[in-house]
Amino acid sequence: QVQLAESGGGLVQPGGSLRLSCAASGFTLDYYGIGWFRQAPGKEREGVSCISSSDGSTYYADAVKGRFTISRDNAKNTIYLQMNSLKPEDTAVYYCVADRVSEYECSRLEGAEFGSWGQGTQVTVSS
Repeated sequence: QVQLAESGGGLVQPGGSLRLSCAASGFTLDYYGIGWFRQAPGKEREGVSCISSSDGSTYYADAVKGRFTISRDNAKNTIYLQMNSLKPEDTAVYYCVADRVSEYECSRLEGAEFGSWGQGTQVTVSS
């Protein structure tokens, strides 16, 4: 059974940093594209980042480029999202996702492409 468990969320001041982790169980990450999505209150879900299974290529939403970094540790079956220079508009519930997606599907950052989702972790950026 595929399971994803996020951790690392919390309250941080604007300009601060957080690192989210996503531990996978029931499958190995090696052949899966892994991503992060987020949803803020009253807003639609949006794709944040994806890392491909083929060559580790990474993709980011324009809103987080240059501030967020996605990475994967296949040995630990864990992925990470390092978030720097956080802004109040980054406040949302962040979800880890996984599926056997192509490079193109990973780059699209479309939620419908991913069949496995974690429960989410809250990130609040506020002074």
